[in-house]
Amino acid sequence: MPVALIEDTEQEILEGCRQGDPESFRALFELHKDKVYSVALRFSGLPEEADDIAQETFVKLFDNIGSFRGGAKFESWLYRMVVNTCFDHRRRSRRFLPLLDGLIGSLRAPGRSALDEVMRAEMSGHVKTVVGGLPADQRIVVVLRYTQGLSYDEIAEILGCPKGTVASRLNRIHKTVEQRLLSLSRKRKSS
Repeated sequence: MPVALIEDTEQEILEGCRQGDPESFRALFELHKDKVYSVALRFSGLPEEADDIAQETFVKLFDNIGSFRGGAKFESWLYRMVVNTCFDHRRRSRRFLPLLDGLIGSLRAPGRSALDEVMRAEMSGHVKTVVGGLPADQRIVVVLRYTQGLSYDEIAEILGCPKGTVASRLNRIHKTVEQRLLSLSRKRKSS
């Protein structure tokens, strides 16, 4: 389907939502439920919490749909809403949240041995641990960039910060993850 047609259809759905049409709300939910759940799951690491975050996001969305004026892309506005809901949920729960199936790809490359796969799984576990230990504002940048595939510009719009801030956060995150993984590797070698 051409992008212009999709945007026209989404605009019609949004207009229906503003007018309180239940079918439009259902259509909007169907269009975006997977993205919202994916961000929530990658942030929280737990399906039950992701369900709660997604549900809360859609409740907020339907309550606030009238405030969307179209100054930004709807998808960016929605991502911002799910990011805020993730942060709200994090503040309420105050629990350590594991994260990120997918920062290191889980696809098995042809010709890999069982030992390669074990080592890859172990490294993936270390990456999850390290990324899960990052502050929430850094972790959400990782989720948006590496699991949602958003550009720096899109992330900046969603988080309400300059593109350079996104770049510096990712640079800082990469250095932190690298240092912590090296530290884990050294500890493993010395034991």
